[in-house]
Amino acid sequence: MKVLFATFELAPFTKVGGLADVMGSLPKYLQSDDMEMAIFTPLIGSINQEKYNIQEIPNSQLRLKFGYAAEYIFTLKMCKLPNTNINVFFIDNPKFFSCFNCVYPSGIDSWYEQERFITFSKAILEYARLLNFKPDIIHCNDWHTSMIPVWIKTSYKNDEFYKNTKTVFSIHNLAYQGQYFKEILDFAGLNPDEVFHQYGLEHYGALIWMKGAINYADKIIAVSPNYAKEILTSEYGEGLDWTLNNNKDKLCGILNGIDYQEFNPETDKLIKYNYSVDNIKNKEKCKKEIVKEYWLEYKKDRPLIAIISRLVEQKGIDLLKAVENDLMKLEADIIILGTGEKRYEDFFTWISYNSKNIRSRIEYRADLCNKIYAGADMFLMPSRFEPCGLSQLIALKYGTIPIVRATGGLENTVNAYPNKNADGFKFYNYNAHEMLNTIQYAINTYKNKKEWNSLVKNAMSADFSWTKSAQEYKKVYKSLIE
Repeated sequence: MKVLFATFELAPFTKVGGLADVMGSLPKYLQSDDMEMAIFTPLIGSINQEKYNIQEIPNSQLRLKFGYAAEYIFTLKMCKLPNTNINVFFIDNPKFFSCFNCVYPSGIDSWYEQERFITFSKAILEYARLLNFKPDIIHCNDWHTSMIPVWIKTSYKNDEFYKNTKTVFSIHNLAYQGQYFKEILDFAGLNPDEVFHQYGLEHYGALIWMKGAINYADKIIAVSPNYAKEILTSEYGEGLDWTLNNNKDKLCGILNGIDYQEFNPETDKLIKYNYSVDNIKNKEKCKKEIVKEYWLEYKKDRPLIAIISRLVEQKGIDLLKAVENDLMKLEADIIILGTGEKRYEDFFTWISYNSKNIRSRIEYRADLCNKIYAGADMFLMPSRFEPCGLSQLIALKYGTIPIVRATGGLENTVNAYPNKNADGFKFYNYNAHEMLNTIQYAINTYKNKKEWNSLVKNAMSADFSWTKSAQEYKKVYKSLIE
């Protein structure tokens, strides 16, 4: 079986969110003698080509024409996904990809943004042909590669090379859909009469690429079982719930995993003191280190609550703003790491200067993330919605007890105290005071060391590795080609 992964971000080369982590780890756990894989991603300018030994493939220049525009020239580079034998192919074009040092540059023209994703996706199909990598499955991820399932069922339906190819489309976040005007169809080489209707790409007069992928893909995967159920409702369906219900026979939910080779406090080289579920003492040393990093005073019996997040509405930041005065009075310290919308960055900067117990750093640093996971006692995720969430899975492994809103994958992965084998705390309604009460409940539980140690042990013993989920993906692939 040949599987081609199409993704616009890929850890460790480029990372913005959970998509990069998933695509950087899932293929590792799919490796087997009966599966050949290739991953295609754009060559963003920030990628350290020397570090990863990324080499240009000889004679890889490809000329593609889009709409009435001039030809664009692409080249192809490659390396192995670290610690695997899986080929990663980097599509390069200086106009669309390597000219940027970030994956999704802000402030760019919206037509040009559409061009970036369309050219990338089309180049994938043509490079697969050039390399003679004839995929049984093309696994597309989020709206950036939504065009591929549409093309496979339309423009390429009579193409001998792709006649037996099936497409899988993963929804990592339904909120980002790729909405635009139908005029972009000419650039994409698609006939409006064929695809611009309610069972194709049209949505109340607009064009939505993700809707097209949902309609044309052979299988749709949401990144947690609970999210797969939620997106069928009007509350979480982001306007596409009718389309998803119309395609629910090909929709399933498979829980994301995490790579314990990367996230493991016993072997993590980014933290100063390693520890394990059987020897937890060094976690307190990690706490001393991180409070110092955040200019806080270490107090042994005072809990430390961490937030590592994109600072956007989805992540529940409004709930924190609504009870800011109460948070400043908690018998706990709070540390924040993240970037996002300016209004939220400004809020966390303000509260850092106006409180004794809350400190924030408006930045993203992978090394600091791991130190926070290792040093904090609790991890707060008050998300409005959360397709799966990886942060709570990492926090569990590091014995940092999650406090989450029970939505999406957070509901699937955290077992709320005082249930048997509990490893975290949950609140259910998107309500600031319900969140605050749950935080206070966790703080009160922290004072009971016997109970708390049991929570930590359960958390660190939970298994959310990719092993089980990878088998579910294999079943999906095989069901499509058998």
